[in-house]
Amino acid sequence: MIDQTALLESQTLRSSVLDRTDVLDRVKALSLLPDGMHVTTAMVAAYFEVTVEAVRALVHDHRTELQTSGYQVLAGTQLSDFKQLSGIQSHTRSLALFSRRAVLNVAMLLRDSEIARQVRVYLLDMEYLARPGHSLWKTPPRLSSKPSTTASTSA
Repeated sequence: MIDQTALLESQTLRSSVLDRTDVLDRVKALSLLPDGMHVTTAMVAAYFEVTVEAVRALVHDHRTELQTSGYQVLAGTQLSDFKQLSGIQSHTRSLALFSRRAVLNVAMLLRDSEIARQVRVYLLDMEYLARPGHSLWKTPPRLSSKPSTTASTSA
């Protein structure tokens, strides 16, 4: 089984599991904006029980990867259209939005959050169970250092 720290270090591994956004709600309910698809930086911070500054620092360090996962910053006409469509009442000049995939990507990058750690562990457990040849009902082989109790006799 893969150690959860592998997700912290391997962008390839992270991108291979980005479709498993269902894991987020299995660990903790993720509240979405009225559009039903996005969350703000403050909402990401609240979900992972970290500061907004911690999320912003993570975005600063991994912006390109997060943008690939659905992170975006709206401003100008895009922002006013989004506010009108989603019913958001805000006077901000720009708004950072995370898709569910981007939130899952944050979970795989955020080191100092117990919620993020739980998401990584759950994600890897689900990936392990989904592997070909693995059965939930199959008992894993047990390795023992004890000698066998049955002795073979040779003539």
